[in-house]
Amino acid sequence: MANLKAGTRPPWVGLGAAVWVQIASGNAYNFPLYSHSLKSVLGFNQHQLTMLGVANDIGENVGLLPGIACNKFPPWIILLIGSFACILGYGVLWLAVSKTVLYLPYWLLWLALCVATNSSAWLSTAVLVTNMRNFPVSRGTVAGILKGYAGLSAAVFTEIYSTILRKSSANLLMFLSFGVPILCFVMMYFVRACTPTFGEDSAEHGHFLFIQVASVVLGLYVLTTTILDPIFHFSAEVSYAILVGMVVLLMAPLAIPVKMTFCPLRINRPEIRNQQVASSDETLQGEGNADKTEPLLKSSESSTYLGSFREGDEASEVAMLLAVGEGAVKKKRKPKRGEDFKFTEAVIKADFWLLFLVYFTGVGSGVTVLNNLAQIGIAQGIHSTTILLSLFSFCNFIGRLGGGVVSEHFVRSKMVPRTLWMTCTQIIMVITYLLFASAISGTLYAATALLGICYGVQFSIMIPTVSELFGLKHFGIFYNFMSLGNPLGAFLFSGLLAGYIYDNEAAKQHGLGLITSSISCIGPNCFRLTFLILAGICGVGSVASIILTKRIWPVYQMLYGGGSFRLPQTSTH
Repeated sequence: MANLKAGTRPPWVGLGAAVWVQIASGNAYNFPLYSHSLKSVLGFNQHQLTMLGVANDIGENVGLLPGIACNKFPPWIILLIGSFACILGYGVLWLAVSKTVLYLPYWLLWLALCVATNSSAWLSTAVLVTNMRNFPVSRGTVAGILKGYAGLSAAVFTEIYSTILRKSSANLLMFLSFGVPILCFVMMYFVRACTPTFGEDSAEHGHFLFIQVASVVLGLYVLTTTILDPIFHFSAEVSYAILVGMVVLLMAPLAIPVKMTFCPLRINRPEIRNQQVASSDETLQGEGNADKTEPLLKSSESSTYLGSFREGDEASEVAMLLAVGEGAVKKKRKPKRGEDFKFTEAVIKADFWLLFLVYFTGVGSGVTVLNNLAQIGIAQGIHSTTILLSLFSFCNFIGRLGGGVVSEHFVRSKMVPRTLWMTCTQIIMVITYLLFASAISGTLYAATALLGICYGVQFSIMIPTVSELFGLKHFGIFYNFMSLGNPLGAFLFSGLLAGYIYDNEAAKQHGLGLITSSISCIGPNCFRLTFLILAGICGVGSVASIILTKRIWPVYQMLYGGGSFRLPQTSTH
């Protein structure tokens, strides 16, 4: 049992610290930076490399254990486990790439990459679950900010890789082995469960806006410096100055609690004092005490927003009450969408699997391009992949941040389900994959930017949507289960599809029988069939998203009927 940290500043301190941890949790996005070294130094073919990419995505997204653990242990323990996974996994990869240890077996490297990137799941789950519960009425905004910084992490790491580490894969792996854990050790004290902020005052909106603007400035900063570095060949002094500027921008969110310290505002907001929680970041009490928890809305207030949604159920509920009074049945009402579900209750719902399918098609196809971005660039005659990766990372960040902001605006003003934006972006992804397949000269950068934006939107929409439909109580498990769509898509579309087609095309170009050697494929045919298949997959996702949006529209009418998020009545189940 852990006490919630009281006060208005601790949630903002935790959010500022979470930004740094989210940057660290994006370590899995660095795979394109050192994948070429795995291929050249260790002599892997494209199929073996893409299967390592699958290991990268499996480790990053298989987070059911962190999801369960976040309900049982405080955040610092979750961060500690993630730090040790980082040291162990990336340490083994560094030994192989630096040739400190020769002839490490392929299966060991595959397993080490899974362990290394699984640190992302532990770090991200700790900060995301904690902050979603610290800011329960601003879920879309918080999810957009945190996942936006996670998406921006690839550009931050690319900046470090290009300027400080001088584009050395071995140095990068050493940095990931020790730099990321040290950062987490420093930040773990500040990421903690706090008294939830239920108010919606103008100052809070201003604070979120400040963080969003600061993150956009950071994104533009790292993108610009990454593009200019190969042009002007920055000296070591300039490189370090650029790094200092990046660190200052990363510290910007911490300016909010500093400002609150020196310029305190008296804001009337409901607080939960001396509350005991069963985990580090639960804003609700354990299941055993669920029927004793005081509702967050008074009955008269909640009925205003929930009455119309439940009018159709009144007759059945009256009959149930009569049956209970007569002792015929025991009262055990199943939760309705918007209330807290157990995992076993959620997985039997059609909406749960529709959301999973939509997310799977969006991120599964997108991560296929990300894992093969270096080879896609080389196939189309672009040998510097750092600019492509930085562009994808920045646009991924814009999609994550913008998806949270836009969906939050329309869900509050028009009560439009967030999944509508997944529909729009997946339709755009269909067009983007067709653009990739056409291989028209000069379109690669535009297609990469479009895909990055649409790919990022999938994350910032899925996270608040699953919490709104199935509650925050077991959000860690729901979020990590949905995240399985990423490695599943990577295995099917990248490992089994893209790698096989690429190696076959390379064999045609260089002669039969060379498919097992380390060769490169040049030309649009290397990935054309892959892109056409991905376009069809996103077409299926678009249709599923339309169906899901129509199904959950009444839920959002209920949740946001008053213009802002209203917590529904808690079911006793």
